[in-house]
Amino acid sequence: MSKVLYIKANPKSKEDSYTFQMSESFLDEYKKANPEDEIITLDLYQEDIKPLTEEMIGELFTEENSKIRRYVKQFAAADKYIIAAPMWNLSIPSILKVYIDYIVVAGITFKYTEEGPVGLLKDKKVAYLAARGGKYSEGPAQDFEMGERYLRTILGFMGITDFSTVATELTNVLEGEELEKSVGASIEEAKRVAKEF
Repeated sequence: MSKVLYIKANPKSKEDSYTFQMSESFLDEYKKANPEDEIITLDLYQEDIKPLTEEMIGELFTEENSKIRRYVKQFAAADKYIIAAPMWNLSIPSILKVYIDYIVVAGITFKYTEEGPVGLLKDKKVAYLAARGGKYSEGPAQDFEMGERYLRTILGFMGITDFSTVATELTNVLEGEELEKSVGASIEEAKRVAKEF
């Protein structure tokens, strides 16, 4: 049995979010294939995640049972991660970056060695689901995509290298039936990936 952490980083509802339409479909399909797994949902907006203050940094690194430290403990304890975060301004929503500041903690998710930093979260998996207004997976704008690139890098820094992405693109370009068809295809792709996750 695996422990799955479902991280939601979007203030919109499922009805208004293509990202959540994909991630919820992914999760439903995953549950069918893995009914015994434990799913923990972490909605960053409901958690009211705030940027780290000096006091919070002190608690994060020195107080074992502080409220802030529970996030990194929860993250380290999971086996798989589903991250639902749309592309915002070429990257990820800022609340997800703030959360990442909570979980990149020396001694828990990585460690320093004489040879350099080493990730401590080996043999874990990530599925990243994102809606993007334009076409960023290929073509002229590909170099502008920094959300997936950042997540792959920072999670890899912590030792998590099994990383899958499902993105629906052109959501600000396509309209009507064409948009519906494109999003529908992305949802089906999310279901396919979920079966093997």
